[in-house]
Amino acid sequence: MRVVRVLGVLEPGGAQLSALLLSAALRRHGVATTLLAGDATPPGLALAGRYGFAAEAFRVSERVNPRSLQWTPEPRFADWLGPRLAPADLVHAHMVGAWWAAARALPRGVPLVASEHNQMSWPGGDHTAQAREAARRVDLLFAHGPAASAWAAGLGLGGRLREGRSPVEGLSARPWPQLAWPRLTFTGRFRADKAPDVLVEALALLDVPPPAYLVGDGPMHQALARLVRARGLQAVVRLPGWSYKPSRYVSGASVHVVPSRQESWSQSAVVALGLGVPVVGTAVDGLARTLGNGRGVLVPPDDPPALAAALSAVLGGEFPDPRPGRAYARQFTPSAVAALYLDAYRHLLASRARLRHPATAATPAASSPAATNTPTRAHHRNGHPRDACLRRPGDQRRHSRGRPGDPLAAPLRNHAMGGTRVPRRGGCGYRRSREVMACVR
Repeated sequence: MRVVRVLGVLEPGGAQLSALLLSAALRRHGVATTLLAGDATPPGLALAGRYGFAAEAFRVSERVNPRSLQWTPEPRFADWLGPRLAPADLVHAHMVGAWWAAARALPRGVPLVASEHNQMSWPGGDHTAQAREAARRVDLLFAHGPAASAWAAGLGLGGRLREGRSPVEGLSARPWPQLAWPRLTFTGRFRADKAPDVLVEALALLDVPPPAYLVGDGPMHQALARLVRARGLQAVVRLPGWSYKPSRYVSGASVHVVPSRQESWSQSAVVALGLGVPVVGTAVDGLARTLGNGRGVLVPPDDPPALAAALSAVLGGEFPDPRPGRAYARQFTPSAVAALYLDAYRHLLASRARLRHPATAATPAASSPAATNTPTRAHHRNGHPRDACLRRPGDQRRHSRGRPGDPLAAPLRNHAMGGTRVPRRGGCGYRRSREVMACVR
């Protein structure tokens, strides 16, 4: 399978890291991935190279502009993508600027998968209208977090909207030698939405703050260093910079902090939970779900006194049972997440194959004229199957709901194939107890 993965922005960050981890895990299943980016930084290209991907970018600069192709529809980017998407069996585009361009450039008949990893902040202006038009060409959209899901639900995707999953690594990491203990950790981008400044203000309120490792980099780096000096925390706060293995700072820490103002889904929180480290985070968007059900400690956003009080309690020995957090984190290993996306990709390609060759679809009723699976205008738009086209031919009453376990008709969190793979010459199939579903390549 040839997948072209398109990122609106390629820089060291959570969404980019999850896309690279997913691509690397899919490679072990025989999926060949070509990586393209709209905007990229040299460190972003280097990050891709560490995972074995020679990324090609439309624009490269030292710092990503706020009006980047993460958020902005750009016709020139779509034109640039056109010839580069031609070899793809399937395209997976991450961030609205990327999937808008892919929808415009992609050849008819090639499945398009989209992902949104963040709340829609629109730093360069709201482009929801353009996104709604492009969504007509999207076969599946994976949204990460409640806010992104709510926005995507308004695009008219219907049953093509799914819950996004991001892989994490480092769940068995060992700490770097000679780290201080007790210690506090933060890992992530130094940006306003991640709120490392709120953590520094909270540390200044503690009577005896522990050594704090703020691991990362970003546009707030210099301002954060000035704030550390202004609060007299030079002996407490350590800024080691960006790390390719942040989990080795987190492993064995006394507490990990996620003080975000916005957070659809926090990889650093999940890694800390998987390592058995207590997590204190803000009750915002998807982070509230990640740390809910007693897995972590939640505080209001932008509230240094509340954060300081929670840190003091955890450092004093009051923290959640680590077992639920460890169990939660295990579902986000690269292999587990890759299996889910791979099944979704295969179902999309199988449905396309049946649309191209309706007469050869191997189903019990395939020979019946009334059961013909020929695509019609009522069932398809812009060349892609509408909400639940993967159905038993002729089952008009049930096709809007689809079958349980079908990634084209059920969210990823409910996804389970539940069948037996039957090798066959020239194609693939799944045999179930009362029906046969097959794809012909």
